[in-house]
Amino acid sequence: MRNQKQEKAKDFTGTLLRIFKSLNRWKYILVIACVLSFIAAMLSAVAPNKLADVTDVISDGIKPNTENIELVATEINKSIIENYSIYKLKNNNNEIFEADASELFLEFMSLTKNEKELILKPMIIKDKNITVSDQLVYLDAMSGLSKDSDPEELLTKLDELPASIKSLVEPKLDMDKLYVAALIVGVIYLLNSLFVYIEGILMAYVGIGYSKRLRNGISKKINVLPLRYFDNHETGDVLSRVTNDVDTIGINMSNTITSLVTNVTLFLGSIIMMFITNYIMAFTAIAASILGFIGSFIILKKSQKYFIMRQKELGDLNGHIEEIYSGHNVVKAYNGEESALQEFDRINENLYTCNRKSQFLSGIMQPVMGFVGNFGYVAVCVVGALLVMNNQTTFGTIVAFMIYIRLFTNPLTRIAQAMTTMQSVAAAAERVYEFMDEEELADESNLKEKVNKKDAKGNIEFKNVKFSYDDKRTIIEDFSAKVKSGEKIAIVGPTGAGKTTMVNLLMKFYDIKEGDILIDGKSIKELTRENIHDLFIMVLQDTWLFEGTIRENLVFNKKHISDEHIWDICKTVGVDHFIKTLPGGLDSTIGENDSVSSGQKQLLTIARGMIEDEPFLILDEATSNVDTRTEELVQKAMDKLTEGRTSFIIAHRLSTIKNANLILVMNEGNIVEQGTHEELLKKNGFYAKLYNSQFQK
Repeated sequence: MRNQKQEKAKDFTGTLLRIFKSLNRWKYILVIACVLSFIAAMLSAVAPNKLADVTDVISDGIKPNTENIELVATEINKSIIENYSIYKLKNNNNEIFEADASELFLEFMSLTKNEKELILKPMIIKDKNITVSDQLVYLDAMSGLSKDSDPEELLTKLDELPASIKSLVEPKLDMDKLYVAALIVGVIYLLNSLFVYIEGILMAYVGIGYSKRLRNGISKKINVLPLRYFDNHETGDVLSRVTNDVDTIGINMSNTITSLVTNVTLFLGSIIMMFITNYIMAFTAIAASILGFIGSFIILKKSQKYFIMRQKELGDLNGHIEEIYSGHNVVKAYNGEESALQEFDRINENLYTCNRKSQFLSGIMQPVMGFVGNFGYVAVCVVGALLVMNNQTTFGTIVAFMIYIRLFTNPLTRIAQAMTTMQSVAAAAERVYEFMDEEELADESNLKEKVNKKDAKGNIEFKNVKFSYDDKRTIIEDFSAKVKSGEKIAIVGPTGAGKTTMVNLLMKFYDIKEGDILIDGKSIKELTRENIHDLFIMVLQDTWLFEGTIRENLVFNKKHISDEHIWDICKTVGVDHFIKTLPGGLDSTIGENDSVSSGQKQLLTIARGMIEDEPFLILDEATSNVDTRTEELVQKAMDKLTEGRTSFIIAHRLSTIKNANLILVMNEGNIVEQGTHEELLKKNGFYAKLYNSQFQK
């Protein structure tokens, strides 16, 4: 079983550099997208500062005009003192008297209303005519107030003021200033959204384009890789590189690059803007957030091991379920249900424990981050209120910092997520690049020799062929044989003797180490693979049907094949009855996973080979998946197929190659015997032992 775990790149930096280098064709688009992302982040950082201006305009517009209140009080008090001083001088016959302003004001306030009216004079304050009676009403209304009076009491008294003075001191929203401030904020957020939208489209274009380019490269690469690569790598692994890994790169890369630019810019920009707005509150916000991140880091460190254990246990559980399900019949037959259930319970309990601990610790993260944000809000509000009380800042600044708290904390989390995603992208890219860097088949553009299949005689000679898959073990040792035109050659031997390897060398799927193979006197070293493949019909033990109609599967890669010829071939093979039972006949859609028996699939692949109609034939265990009755029918079809063709038949069922012109008996990479069926039986050697072992009771 395989354990599922988070893959990390072996060379993270080197792989990322290679990714960015391969994005060179989109460099201008990337630059534009990153610039737009940077500008959008800066706009997000600036917006709260401008929003504070809007808040200040509104807050100033809903409270009395304290500036005008002080101005009216000053002007009226000044007028009282001046006029009362003149009044006293006249009444005292211009004799000098000594008294300070507060005493004069108190004396004046003790006079009767008529006396006050005689003393006071009309005045103009900010183009407003303030009559004597208006001044007296003002003095009566404001006489009981002080600097420490309640704001609500002040607002109540304002209603008692005369219209001339009330128009100066009553709350008034500066709409022009508000419109300008609101327009600036609106434009900032609109541009931010527009830039983010354009940047998203550009990066999606880059991601999709890069994925397409990778798939095109893989498609070309897969056709020039030697067979040994696919022998040494699992099919699922190759498919995963083509599908999952490419998707991981294309989808995540386009989002991650600009996400890093945006969040790094937003993080640094918010810090700068906080200090520009108010350095005291900036220190408060940062200090409050750092405390929370320290707690988050501790939790993450403790929870990480449980996440790793959870993935391991999940892999074990999936592997166990897959094994038991695929071998369900064997488990039932051997009464292994209880043992399998106990193992399942053990793994499931381990997974439950890891899940519980990891989810508990990770579940704390959201409340902790929420607490960090809320704690930051509280700290900013408390410090901001103290600053407002001392006239060191405004209410709008507090609102701005409540937004900055979010802008400061969120980018750190997103940057961490982006870096984790980049690890996945680098790991996926590394796998794709490993595939793209694999050694390709040798270039054959310089090979000019060619065997024309129409003029092919059919002679093949193996001359002292030696071959090994690696340096540890030689598979074929000094193999030599001559095959004449039209002969039917059978290759038999135990598993691992080198039978299929001989066919792979003949088809030039592998290059021979020493010796040579001649086709009609021409070395395969001088012939291209395409030319060699054009000469052979190949029917393998492993059947292959693709999603398509019966006709498309039979005439694979051939053109201008009539239905009449197809039906003749199918009748010869004995698969015509099966095709006629299908709803659409030759037009019936069929696939690898359809409910078609192994024998029927084999018959269809044999029919495909007969339609190919080439001068050489290779049958690699072609009848292994058919029953005895069908085997006789296929054997007759094979006899017709081999007429006029040089045929190589690999078979474990020795009864199927009795009529071969020559049987090559292989063991441990060498031909140990050769001859006809009867000759080899008379020798009573290795072949006779193989043959008799299949019929012993």
